[in-house]
Amino acid sequence: MAAATFEDFKFNKQILSAVADAGYTTPTPIQQKAIPPILNGQDVMGIAQTGTGKTAAYVLPLLMKLKYAQGENPRALIVSPTRELAMQIEENIKTFAVNTDLRVIVLYGGLGPKTQIEQISKGIDIIVATPGRFLDIYLAGHIVTKTITTLVLDEADKMMDMGFMPQINRILEIVPVKRQNLLFSATMSEKVHSLAGNFLEFPTVIEVTPQATTAETVTQQLYHVPNVKTKINLLKTLLDQEGEIKKLIIFCKTRTAAEDVYKFLTRKYGEAEVKVLHANKGQNTRINSINSFKNDEVKILVATDVASRGIDVSDVSHVINFDVPVVIEDYVHRIGRTGRAYNSGVAITFCAPSEEYYIGKIQKLIRQTIPVCAIPEAVFIEETPYQERQDQNREIDLQKRKENPDFKGAFHEKKSLAQKKKFAAERAKRTPSNAKPFKHGSNKRSGRKR
Repeated sequence: MAAATFEDFKFNKQILSAVADAGYTTPTPIQQKAIPPILNGQDVMGIAQTGTGKTAAYVLPLLMKLKYAQGENPRALIVSPTRELAMQIEENIKTFAVNTDLRVIVLYGGLGPKTQIEQISKGIDIIVATPGRFLDIYLAGHIVTKTITTLVLDEADKMMDMGFMPQINRILEIVPVKRQNLLFSATMSEKVHSLAGNFLEFPTVIEVTPQATTAETVTQQLYHVPNVKTKINLLKTLLDQEGEIKKLIIFCKTRTAAEDVYKFLTRKYGEAEVKVLHANKGQNTRINSINSFKNDEVKILVATDVASRGIDVSDVSHVINFDVPVVIEDYVHRIGRTGRAYNSGVAITFCAPSEEYYIGKIQKLIRQTIPVCAIPEAVFIEETPYQERQDQNREIDLQKRKENPDFKGAFHEKKSLAQKKKFAAERAKRTPSNAKPFKHGSNKRSGRKR
């Protein structure tokens, strides 16, 4: 029988009080299914979307098992693919461990390790870390792993996508063989399946929603837009018309696009209303941007996919995909920023002609057709510049070639024809107008003697 309340899990008073203070009353489906086997010491593999309460699903039983501070060395290691997610996990732990003396540290790159090493030397119970920084500090001799009894891999699919498999394998080599393993992932790819086979022993597998489905609380909308300038015009109109936007994340495919959108929005609203988040920004700037957005100091956050799994804000009302993600799974993670904690949300996607290929792939992945909306009459449809049109045609040809290696493509044919004309014109220039054709076998050329 599923637990109806957190009291049904037999948590101690310290945890129950912290859960109540955080405003949680009813366990989510992933919490109902994952907490009992974790408390029983079983290995668990959880397939769950972001925004379903999966962090609390492993943090709460972990805190219950650890109970209080003990010794100097860590007893639990939680590995996360990104700094933002690692920081969010640490914040969750501190929220639920507020009535205990348990010690937690978060380790990530982008900052010097000195302060982190000093914190470790004071004694620690739980480490939350990105793979690279954990190994750096371990190999420098500052982390003892023999006391670790629980290992958690969160967002395992993202770690595989980011190429962290060698680091994960190294971590598995240096932690004790006898331990409890917990793996959480939004999707079940072949790489994650392979990792689970090496990592988990007779796991309890929990899947609270079908893989790569979008939350039912999110209303999806799709606009077919001819070019970037029209996307900007559409964005402006939607922001002017959409009175219900309380908190908005705008996702862009590249840092350049994110900067361009950010500059447009700052001209419209001023720098105090908008923040931008991408890999070129310094670590402190990124942290400040997330905190400003989280604390309602700014209404709009422009971000690349580096942040698509690292922002845990329950009241994001809208997500706009200014670009369609090329890594199609990122669509699920992007729109998972809204409709969280069972609130309703809206996810709007702008799709240029060269992005329709990826929309088709996304719709197959999520097993849904995204409703198409007409561009409002107030939006000025810009003429597509020549270079952008060429780039779109080239991209469409590449997509078709992916599906059919023999495909030559309209762009390829136009280019070949243009090259032939250019070659013919150049040859005509090099050939004098009064030149006579050379006959094979003749010993005379232009009147010259041999």
